[in-house]
Amino acid sequence: MFRKTLFVNPPSWQGFDGGAGSRYQAKREVKSFWFPTWLAQPAALIEGAKLVDAPPHDQTRDDVLKIARDYELVIIHTSAPTLRGDAELAEALKSQNPDVQIGLVGAHAAVLPAETLRASEAIDFVGRKEFDFTCRDVAQGKPLAEIDGLSFRREGKIVHNAERAMIESFDALPSVMDVYARDLEIERYFIGYLKHPYVSHYTGRGCPAQCTFCLWPQTVGGHKYRAKSPAAVAREMAHAQRLFPQVKEFFFDDDTFTAYQPRAREIAKELGKLGMTWSCNARANVNYETLKTMRDNGLRLLLVGYESGVQRILDNIKKGIRIEEAREFTANCKKLGITIHGTFILGLPGETPETIRETIEFAKSLDVFSIQVSLAAPYPGTELYRQAKENGWFAGDAHLVDEWGQQAAALEYDGLSRDEIFRAVERFYKAYYFRPRPIARMLGEMLGDWDMMKRRLREGAEFFRFLHMRSAGA
Repeated sequence: MFRKTLFVNPPSWQGFDGGAGSRYQAKREVKSFWFPTWLAQPAALIEGAKLVDAPPHDQTRDDVLKIARDYELVIIHTSAPTLRGDAELAEALKSQNPDVQIGLVGAHAAVLPAETLRASEAIDFVGRKEFDFTCRDVAQGKPLAEIDGLSFRREGKIVHNAERAMIESFDALPSVMDVYARDLEIERYFIGYLKHPYVSHYTGRGCPAQCTFCLWPQTVGGHKYRAKSPAAVAREMAHAQRLFPQVKEFFFDDDTFTAYQPRAREIAKELGKLGMTWSCNARANVNYETLKTMRDNGLRLLLVGYESGVQRILDNIKKGIRIEEAREFTANCKKLGITIHGTFILGLPGETPETIRETIEFAKSLDVFSIQVSLAAPYPGTELYRQAKENGWFAGDAHLVDEWGQQAAALEYDGLSRDEIFRAVERFYKAYYFRPRPIARMLGEMLGDWDMMKRRLREGAEFFRFLHMRSAGA
């Protein structure tokens, strides 16, 4: 028997995608929302639970309070930029119903459980690291002192229970798709480079790569890739097709879906039988055989983290990729007709004005379909955060986001200020997109599809508003 449980990805800044599925907790250049997979999975384990994903559904704090009125247990996903506001929501929930039990989960709670609890007396517990079964145990009414992976207060003191064992049998987990279908309006979720409507989820967790900046493997998921079998993935995706016949693209948001290439090929063959269009995350080291197998079985796009065009910086962040390797991979994708959305990060250790210029030129030489340029984000719990503290890289009153919820430059180095890093993002975007080939690609895409025309015009307006707000905040 479960207590009546509500999972909440809380409201914050308008358009802020910082919740239970986002890798960068910030407002995007264009309207973008990832599905709240990290909350949907424990919600699927608890009979009668409900998931509220406030940001994409334009739900306010008052809306959440109204929904939560009759719930016995509320579990809130928090993050480094939103903890203060999330604690205020917890206080409002307690004021409305003093008997409600409130817990916080997420990467920030995982690595700083005591700090998270101290954010407010209204917070009863914190679920650390992989919190799915921790949440289920609380919902079943087990005493907090007996639940692994949980931190809580006892007689005014903070107690940290033993760590919970990581999940190994992902085939046994219920699908998040039923939670999506029941609690979310999937048409409200947009990602600029994915078809609409789309659905994203994980087939596994963890990443064997050691990238110093990457949030989830260092805080919640770990570096061992634990995943569903190809047969289980095929069953879940067939179920998803039945639930969401309107979906035009499914996205596998595993940290690195291609970490074990034989598995990726096997899954691709199963997806090919379903006739679905799909995309996934990939490192820039996938071999030609795997790329071709995936392409032949419905793969449309790869989301690839190039990060930098300077080998020294890639080595500094333990990326484990060679520039030449990335170039060959990109050429193979183009040969096979696989679209790439490339992501880059400015302000990583070793960055200088010259390396920024080199990375921009590297990106232009790759000429992938679309890009995202982010600022180095030293989240607590990552090696990058530790290095920044030890080396004094934090810039004064450094924050991860600004007053509008947009990414802020938190790091600076000798010879490179945070303002220079911040301004370089706009320069990068303009240098990349204001060229004949990207403009021609976008126009061709728009002229071939009226719905795409309307969407790209909206996104274009949002992008220029983004640049204007950045300039105003610089």
